[in-house]
Amino acid sequence: MDEKESPRVGAAVKRRRRALRLTLAVVASRSGLSVPFLSQVENDRARPSRRSLELVAEALETTAGELLAVAEASCTVDVVRSGEGSPDLPEGVRSLVRGRHQLHALEFTGEQDAGREFQHRNDELLYVADGAAEVEAEGRAYRLDRGDTLYLSGGVRHRWRATEPGTRLLVVAVGEHVEAEEE
Repeated sequence: MDEKESPRVGAAVKRRRRALRLTLAVVASRSGLSVPFLSQVENDRARPSRRSLELVAEALETTAGELLAVAEASCTVDVVRSGEGSPDLPEGVRSLVRGRHQLHALEFTGEQDAGREFQHRNDELLYVADGAAEVEAEGRAYRLDRGDTLYLSGGVRHRWRATEPGTRLLVVAVGEHVEAEEE
């Protein structure tokens, strides 16, 4: 199989390695492949040949077919149209990503419960698409205008409120069901 036919399996390899609680060095030792190459595979910067994929799969106590199946199942393209609502969410809140993925994104329009405080396990980004908002985080107030973003690392307590009518705030975060960790 050449590189054009070789699928991106990085996320499947990384997920399997982490599930087995193995380091890249251990997988490299078991497979005979280098740590830098395996890192590139996991980050989809390199695509393994059929033989390399078989070596990686063997090191991860699975098969190349299983890794390919997981990789194929995780490749999703989905469009959420602007008029589509989210019936399970309150008025003025719309999910921008359907299903349960690593990325979680919501759009808030208009007034929201300004007194509600949030604290999420994972990182998030607030982006003001229209209008303006004020965010309180870590004991400070931040005014955000159209086009501004505010990054919050996981664990930061915060609250926000729209300060202009018609404000649209997008909140993009690592999903709560994902354990985000640094390598």
